[in-house]
Amino acid sequence: MEELSERTTSACTMQDNDIHTTADPDNITLRLVRNGDSPQKMAVENSCRNLNIVKSVDVLYQEYRDTSKQQEIEQRRQRDGLPTTGSGVTAAPALQLQLRNSTHSLSLWQNLEAVKDSGLLKTLEPKEIILQEAMFELVTSEASYYKSLELLETHFLRNSVLVNTLSQSDMHFLFSNIEDIMKASERFLMDLEHRIEESILISDVCDIVHTHAVNHFQVFISYVINQAYQEKNYRRILQENAVFREKMSILENQPKVKGLTFTSFLILPFQRITRLKLLVQNILKKVEENSEREKNAILAHQELERIVKECNEGVRKMGRTEELISIEKTLEFKSKSVPVISHSRWLLKKGEVQQMSGPKSTRTMRSRKLYHPIYLFLFNNLLLITKRSSSGEKYQVLDSCSRSMLRTEDLEDQGQMLACAFVLKLLENQEDREVSYMLKTESISDKLRWIYALTPNRRTRFLSTSTHQPDSPQVQCIQSYSSQEPDELSVEMADVLHILEYTDDGWMLGERLHDGERGWFPTRVVEKIMNAEVRAQNLKECQRIQQAQEGAQGARAASRGRRPAKSSQYTPTWPNL
Repeated sequence: MEELSERTTSACTMQDNDIHTTADPDNITLRLVRNGDSPQKMAVENSCRNLNIVKSVDVLYQEYRDTSKQQEIEQRRQRDGLPTTGSGVTAAPALQLQLRNSTHSLSLWQNLEAVKDSGLLKTLEPKEIILQEAMFELVTSEASYYKSLELLETHFLRNSVLVNTLSQSDMHFLFSNIEDIMKASERFLMDLEHRIEESILISDVCDIVHTHAVNHFQVFISYVINQAYQEKNYRRILQENAVFREKMSILENQPKVKGLTFTSFLILPFQRITRLKLLVQNILKKVEENSEREKNAILAHQELERIVKECNEGVRKMGRTEELISIEKTLEFKSKSVPVISHSRWLLKKGEVQQMSGPKSTRTMRSRKLYHPIYLFLFNNLLLITKRSSSGEKYQVLDSCSRSMLRTEDLEDQGQMLACAFVLKLLENQEDREVSYMLKTESISDKLRWIYALTPNRRTRFLSTSTHQPDSPQVQCIQSYSSQEPDELSVEMADVLHILEYTDDGWMLGERLHDGERGWFPTRVVEKIMNAEVRAQNLKECQRIQQAQEGAQGARAASRGRRPAKSSQYTPTWPNL
């Protein structure tokens, strides 16, 4: 940490010939001398100090991340009139800043001594102070992230006792390219800290984010894609290597780790790149429209979104290929064989349902003998209808159909007996015939999930956010949930979701506002957003981001073929690492 701060100071000194420093190494003051600077601006810059943000942050990133998400939930709860951990009534966004003063939070920009001494808090508009806080949080959270990475390196990666229990290949499996990740964070943090040292009134941070995302953040993609193997091999090593297991337990229980697990450090890079996108998104919501800061925020957000998508797609692609190979090994084709493995194919849903045969009378409905179990494999472009073998290890393919040729009919309006039943119609099956299957599921939610998976264009109860409905139902996640099936959506604390469908037995189909991802999740992990103003604000912010990005894309398309304008990118302050 000290080395990073020293490098930053050195880089700041060399960056601009107009920067002068005092001789006191314990209180280095930066003074930028430019012709035409206003007295207020000179006062701000003269009060700017080497803030040592890296040294002052004592919160590990895991603590910051959990606390910040809980604060978002508390803020929404208070606006909904629900009980919170605090007391009293505070108006947003002041509440957000008040909450960030709590334990395990990062410091506020307005609480810096340099800010207090500058007089800025008396002259700036409240919305500009909120924007300063949003930019400052991006910087301090990066410092917290780097602090956790450094602990991963010094406490685990460089621990000779632990390392000696592992083979060279296992070391690679566990730590992958984490050192490249650290270098990227170090460069990034140097430039962010230098920006604040230039002037305590932060001009921008998204230009720095964009440049680093373009030039240095590719390392996140390879690390995240490798994460599935990392987790799998960590579990294997724990089972097979008793000495490693013992040493790891000792290291995890030491005070400096603060009760956090080794795996919580391994997943930091993906958590950070996704959180960084949300922090930039938060800045984009607050900057002036059609300003240079908005332009930089849009560029940074687009690049981070691309990286996050590549991470997700890389992980999915590797998992999907393994899954297809595994499924194909279990299939036995009765007549016409269908190739399952394809680069453009992935599993959407699988599971057992009951097929009903015979006349649809009340008597036959009650007879269990008329229900026969079948097992469905639904891919993005293909449905396989199979029968499980007596051993349960093989599946005999009875029929197949292109997904685009599937139709469904819900039978819930035909009486309680058919509440969990639906008709699946294959317009053109493997024998080029139209056939229908009457199917029954264990619950109403299972039925709806199958219907929406089989026929995705079916209209949902509520419309998508893209329709811009002013008061559509929204929920906020209060408990993280990891998807258990392909049609489910993993959600994190504080995620805001637009509801498309729900069932009476505890499931919701939702669309996450910040990335548009859809899927099912249990009702128990979310709370309904009651305040209409909060819902409207969430939708408005979502639309603003979409419109800003669409406007930027349109401008780029219109300027194709013209000579590009000179870039306004800053000059990096870090030396070659």
